Amino acid sequence: MKTMLYLGAALALATTPATDVAMAQERAVPQSRADVQLSYAPVVKSVSPAVVNVYASRVVQQRPRGFPFDDPIFRQFFGNSPLAVPRERVQRALGSGVIVSADGTVVTNVHVIDGATEIKVALADRREFEAEVVIRDERSDIAVLRIKDGEDFPFIELSDSDALEVGDLVLAIGNPYGLGQTVTSGIVSALRRVELRSNDQRVYIQTDAAINQGNSGGALTDMRGRLVGINTAIFSRSGGSDGIGFAVPVNVVRQVIEAAEDGEERVKRPWLGATLQSVTPDIATSLGIERPSGVLVSDLVRGGPAEAAGLRVGDIIVTIADQQIETLEDFGYRFSTRPIGGSVPITFIRDGETQNVALSLVPAPETPARDERLLDGNGPVTGATVLNMSPAVAEELGLETAGSGVIVAKVAEGSVAQRIGLKEGDRIKALNDREIDSTRTLEAVNARRDRIWSLTIQRGDQVLTQSFRS
Repeated sequence: MKTMLYLGAALALATTPATDVAMAQERAVPQSRADVQLSYAPVVKSVSPAVVNVYASRVVQQRPRGFPFDDPIFRQFFGNSPLAVPRERVQRALGSGVIVSADGTVVTNVHVIDGATEIKVALADRREFEAEVVIRDERSDIAVLRIKDGEDFPFIELSDSDALEVGDLVLAIGNPYGLGQTVTSGIVSALRRVELRSNDQRVYIQTDAAINQGNSGGALTDMRGRLVGINTAIFSRSGGSDGIGFAVPVNVVRQVIEAAEDGEERVKRPWLGATLQSVTPDIATSLGIERPSGVLVSDLVRGGPAEAAGLRVGDIIVTIADQQIETLEDFGYRFSTRPIGGSVPITFIRDGETQNVALSLVPAPETPARDERLLDGNGPVTGATVLNMSPAVAEELGLETAGSGVIVAKVAEGSVAQRIGLKEGDRIKALNDREIDSTRTLEAVNARRDRIWSLTIQRGDQVLTQSFRS
């Protein structure tokens, strides 16, 4: 069975300018045996000093296992016994990162440092430094760290991932299976591959450069020694490399870095204020379009940027900033990676005529305030982190529409909320017949000492109700 696997560790790439030979390279098919025998060594030497190991330590709760601890009767009568109390243990994870500036700014994956209470960074020259998290962006799985002390560090230059083409040569550097720094080569197999998640989709560069478990946070570079992506996941039957690896495009990574440099708590992306859908062959035929391309505006938020620009339901967007839009994924990537501020030109078709508008690039409003809370108490949502819904929260979680109410942003490992099956993106509608209109209301109800619980959630288009006994 094929499975998308996030890699347990990774290494990254760093840069000083590559050699004159590498800088002079143009895209070309090898013409002779001598061309095939060219070495990647100059590129690897220029970037490897900025490849780091990231050591993340976290404290986890571990309950005793086996009889009698798994017996419900034992838990009912001896649940507070010291023998049955969860014990703390330290869990350590090894990942990798990329130094992207001389001040010690490091990029890695969120899942490498998730829940860490202590983070250390080890350079290729074996120096070790403590590091702190500056910003984390779950939507892209990219986190930015900063080394607390040190000198000028080697770093890697960021490229433009939009300039990549299928067939371009790339290098991946990482620490697969803890073997140490390892370099593999390959090509760009595909661009803008999409992983569908519960409430979001992530866009990746696909490569056949060998990437294995242990490469999370590692670097994907071009032949000029520039960073084009952060290695993040593999598609595998066995858990090892099947020649299908995925990297977060550097243009997405750059957004997170810039937010960190600006002192932002989270990454702000442009807000469209509209719901879109891909143009299917049936839709194309009904609208008299030669082939199914572009995205159809199916709904508008009153007062949002799309409505303010003059777009209407039924319009088909075909380009953004003069870049052709073929699918919904194309538009999502092109639009979400635009910087906040100013506007972007949009070309669309209405009633068979091509028109142009300028769409303002503004962040989604956070109204009401998110009021983030990690829930504790006696109820079934204990261990869930919840937020008040707003357009900003909807954008952050990748939801098509905002609406109102309370949304689950995260579910703690081993928590009551996880055990009952609560998931990120679930909307809490009612708890014990109390309508949930805010995180404050939910926290108060969840803290009650009720013995029987009834929970109603909305998951996608489904409304689900379950009952539990505490």
